[in-house]
Amino acid sequence: MGICVCVLVHLRLYISESRNRAALDSIERAAKLFPQAAIVNKFEDETYNRVGYTLVSKLSPNPSSGECPLKSTVFAMVKAAFEAINLESHCGSHPRLGVVDHICFHPLGSTSLDQTAGMAKSLAADIGSALRVPAFLYGAANEEGRTLDSIRRELGYFKPNFSGNLWAGGPKSEPLALKPDEGPAYTVQAKGIVVIGATPWVDNYNVPVYSTDIVVLRRIAKRVSGRGKGLPSVQAMALAHGEDVIEVACNLLEPSRVGGDLVQLEVERVAGEEGMTVGKGYYTDVSQEKIIESYLNLVS
Repeated sequence: MGICVCVLVHLRLYISESRNRAALDSIERAAKLFPQAAIVNKFEDETYNRVGYTLVSKLSPNPSSGECPLKSTVFAMVKAAFEAINLESHCGSHPRLGVVDHICFHPLGSTSLDQTAGMAKSLAADIGSALRVPAFLYGAANEEGRTLDSIRRELGYFKPNFSGNLWAGGPKSEPLALKPDEGPAYTVQAKGIVVIGATPWVDNYNVPVYSTDIVVLRRIAKRVSGRGKGLPSVQAMALAHGEDVIEVACNLLEPSRVGGDLVQLEVERVAGEEGMTVGKGYYTDVSQEKIIESYLNLVS
């Protein structure tokens, strides 16, 4: 197992759809054209109307070229997503800026962050030129080290545009407020934009709170986050998740330092001060060890 771990690269692909089965089937058929890369986890959320795929492949013998079975697989999935999904008819309680909302490469084992950054840049160039969709780079893939949340904030990702807590339709077809790294400087409502990054491992952990008061939950999410002087390396936002549940959805940028257990305790503490009941949180992906094990089982 040690030999394989040293040459693996991992990617998460988030698509703004989970209710259209035909569209998801089309995307997954595209992935099967490249057996050297494998989907090792799939997380669907109907309320959010969002699906997250976890993919793994071996690293290319020449990673500096940006070519890799994983990159080819993801490009095929992205192309299929744009063909099958129209963002103008999309609605959900999770924010999104595009049909393909977010792609992030993470190194596994001795694979370097620079190697994954090269693949992210190459994928962004292909999406921008071949599919004519604006692509923004962040993390190690961006020369200035631009962060995911800073791009999202400038492009209005955190502002619901329908019925208070929902996002509906796509970004307006107009020149973008922020210059993309690849592709046209304007967006088309049916497709939106894509944000692509390369970072060390990130965990996603969501904690349900039994309340309908989104204003209070936004305050709780901010207090839990590093930005609100809460837990360092934690990003958090409040998202409606059903009629009587709002989730504190968290990105854990340094999960070995601040993990889901600490986030759970902090949400319980802060929400308790507001007299609210908190449910048990959950990860939206499996562990690095499980990902590697699943990949090795699939390719063997």
